Amino acid sequence: MDPRRLVPRTDVVLADPRLSDAADRLGRVAVKAAVVAAQDLVRAGVLAPGGVADAAVAALAGPAGGLRPVLNATGVVLHTNLGRAPLSDAAREAVLAAAGNTDVEMDLASGLRAKRGRTALKALHDAVPAAGAVHVVNNGAAALVLAATALAAGREIIVSRGEMVEIGDGFRLPDLLESTGARLREVGTTNRTSVADYEDAIGPASGFILKVHPSNFTISGFTSGATVAELARLDLPVVADIGSGLLSADPLLPDEPDAAGTLKDGADLVIASADKLLGGPQAGLILGDAALVERLRRHPLARALRVDKLTLAALQATLTGPETPVWRALRTDPAALRERTLRVLAELEGNGIPVTLTESVAVVGGGGAPDVRLPSWSLSLPERYASGLRTNATPVVGRVAGGRLLLDLRCVPPERDADVVAAVLAVA
Repeated sequence: MDPRRLVPRTDVVLADPRLSDAADRLGRVAVKAAVVAAQDLVRAGVLAPGGVADAAVAALAGPAGGLRPVLNATGVVLHTNLGRAPLSDAAREAVLAAAGNTDVEMDLASGLRAKRGRTALKALHDAVPAAGAVHVVNNGAAALVLAATALAAGREIIVSRGEMVEIGDGFRLPDLLESTGARLREVGTTNRTSVADYEDAIGPASGFILKVHPSNFTISGFTSGATVAELARLDLPVVADIGSGLLSADPLLPDEPDAAGTLKDGADLVIASADKLLGGPQAGLILGDAALVERLRRHPLARALRVDKLTLAALQATLTGPETPVWRALRTDPAALRERTLRVLAELEGNGIPVTLTESVAVVGGGGAPDVRLPSWSLSLPERYASGLRTNATPVVGRVAGGRLLLDLRCVPPERDADVVAAVLAVA
C-alpha cells in the first residue's frame, strides 16, 4: 500500500498530550509545522506512519527561540558556526534579568532620561582606562562601517594592500568600506608596506589611516609593515581594527594586539569584537579619542547600529564577572583534560562503544590567533557517529579527521560529560 495513504491526520497527531503541552510552550503554529514536516517524511518513505508524533516531539525539543543548545566538542574554542563565545553564567543571568523592563535609558533617582547603557559603557571604560571614551555597536563590522561613514564618507581611507582581508562568508573589507561612500587608497604591496607609503598617500582628501590586524591568516617570509606607533606620528587619525576583542595583553596570545596596548601605541580609535577573546555577546567595541568617539556616537547611523538591552547586560556581566568559558577553555591543562577524557572513555568502553584516546590539537578559532595550537586530547570514534550525535536530542558536534570522529572535551563544561556519554550511547 502507498505509505502516503497511511499518514495520520494532522488533528489526530496534534491531540497527542505531548504536542498539546508543546503548543502551550511554543505556540500552535510551530507545533503544526513540526507535525507537517514529520508527515512529509512518511510520504517520502523515510518515517513509519506511527512515528509522526514522536518525530514532531523530537523536533520541538529545543527552546522556544528555535536555536538548539549544542555541546562544542570540536576543539575550536571560538566556533563561528556555533555562535562563537559561550556566555558566562553571570552573563546569562544578566540577560535573563534584563529581559523585562529595565533602566536602560532612565535614571531611577531623578526619573529622567539617562545615557543608554551607561553602566556597561563604564565597565568597558574601566577595563581600558587608556581610552578617552567608548561606544558599543552591534558587531565589529558595524564599528568599522560607522567609523568609515563618520570620518571618511566622500574621502579616502589609506590602507595597506596586505591588509585588504576577507572575513567570514565571503565578506571583503574593500567592499564593506566602499559601501559607506569612502574611497580606498591602497598603499604598499601584499607583503611589504612602509611608513613612507602611507605618508606619500596623505593629502587633502584623506580621512584616516586604517590599520587592520590580519587575524585569520599569516604571511611569512620577505615581509614588513608599519606599526601603529609609527603611523601615529603621521598627521592623520589612525583607526586600528584589532579584531579579536583582547582588551589587555595576554602571554598565551603574544601575536594578538590588545586594545590597551594599541591605544598606548598611539591609535586614535580601536575597533574590536566582543564575542571573540573577550568571551562576551556579539558586539562591536569602539575605544579611543573622546572627540572622535563622540563624533561616531552622534552620527545618524549610530542609531541603526546600536545594541539592545540584552547585549548591554551580557557585556557588563562579562566585563565585571568571573572568568569566561573562553578564558577557561584556552587555559585548560592538557594533563587534566587527558584524565577527564579517560574517565569518559572508560564509561563508554564499559558499554561496548568502540572508542580510543588520541592526542589532538585545539585552536582558538573565530578568526583569531591562527598560529596558536593548543595541545589537547580527544575521544576517537568511528565516523558514522558524527551525524547521529549532531542530530541527537542533545546535539554534540565534533570534528571528522582521517575517517574518525574526534570529540575534544576542552569546550564542554565538565558537568556535561554525562550528557556526552548519554548522547554516544543513544547513537550506538
